[in-house]
Amino acid sequence: MPNLQKHKLFLVSGALFALSVSVDAHADSVTDWNIKAREIVVDAKFPTPHSNRALAIVHTSVYEAVNAITKEYPASLDLKARDDSSIDAAIASATRVSLLYLIPERKREIEDVYEEALAKIEDNDQRAQGVVIGQQAAKAVWVARKNDGSASQETYKPYTTAGKYVPTTIPAAPNWVNRKPWMFADPTKFRPAPPPKLTSDAWTRDFIEVKKMGEMKSEHRSEEQTKMAKFWEATLPPIYHGVVHSVANMPGRGVTQNARLFAAVTRATDDAMIAVFDAKYHYGFWRPITAIRNADIDGNENTLTDPSWAPYIPTPMHPEYPCAHCVVAGTVGVILKAEIGENATPILWTVSYTDGGARRNWKSVDDFIQEVSDARIYDGVHYRTSTEVGSAMGLQIGVLAIETYLSPLKSVKILRDK
Repeated sequence: MPNLQKHKLFLVSGALFALSVSVDAHADSVTDWNIKAREIVVDAKFPTPHSNRALAIVHTSVYEAVNAITKEYPASLDLKARDDSSIDAAIASATRVSLLYLIPERKREIEDVYEEALAKIEDNDQRAQGVVIGQQAAKAVWVARKNDGSASQETYKPYTTAGKYVPTTIPAAPNWVNRKPWMFADPTKFRPAPPPKLTSDAWTRDFIEVKKMGEMKSEHRSEEQTKMAKFWEATLPPIYHGVVHSVANMPGRGVTQNARLFAAVTRATDDAMIAVFDAKYHYGFWRPITAIRNADIDGNENTLTDPSWAPYIPTPMHPEYPCAHCVVAGTVGVILKAEIGENATPILWTVSYTDGGARRNWKSVDDFIQEVSDARIYDGVHYRTSTEVGSAMGLQIGVLAIETYLSPLKSVKILRDK
């Protein structure tokens, strides 16, 4: 699907998502501004990695501003806020300033949304104080993150021999490993073991499964499995933030608690993208469409070539191993499991902008994580081993996020033992 069509589809489904939130949820300013901020970020046509970075900066600023007022958790920034400062104004201000730093070319849109929100807050000293603390939080976070390496020069070198044509599109985020993470110093600490050898039983299994289930017009993929595949073609932050909303909007939660949750999830997701792109470009493992059309050179007599095989969705422009969707799902899922408790049974849900605003539900975090893994095989863009390794990698990153941002929590030990 052309980018313009995808963009239009997102705008439509964004409205559908906002409608579903208003019907099902107990929204606060954190969740309201999450929707506004991510729509502005996606409207700016940020790729998935850059969108995750932007929203991590926004939500870190929001959390620091809110917590400076409520003082519910230990502070990481030295912000002096009055207890009666307007929290709603602080959230609006922190979001506005962060977005202006990130996307100055969208100034009119950002200012319009901000002024509309501010007009709903009584114009008094409390509002003014909230605006100031939001500005201070956003500035402090931006100073710390503006030179994080995201703007480093891309120097990807296509694999070829002298004079030999290769496709000329540069793959996604080859420089992402150069970024400064939020939680760790070295992304290689999460780098998994290599993908299966091409002569192994694991490779044979993976190859046969994705060739059968992920083919564009597969007769083996059920209608339900095809729906899953279409749903999880979406990779931009709204698909995961919707799941976070289903927890943040549970009754009894406070605004600082939600600000902390979104800050933890977005920073961990941003770091997950750094770690997974490190692994992807380190191993450079081939995608199913490449492997299946070139099975005659893999040295495995049990993998058969299909010269016209094509996946259900367009193949992402970066190496296959490990599955980035699965890393993110594992990261988000583990954080949510810690937030709601190991034995809680909430109804998790989100909507998909690649599936016309369709909504899917899960009775457990584990079901949600597993569906993402299965869907990427039905999409025809990943192998089973890659999804399993990706989910496990996400668990590790999620546990680090819990320890860094949400501790002390009893569930940390439980998650480590899994």
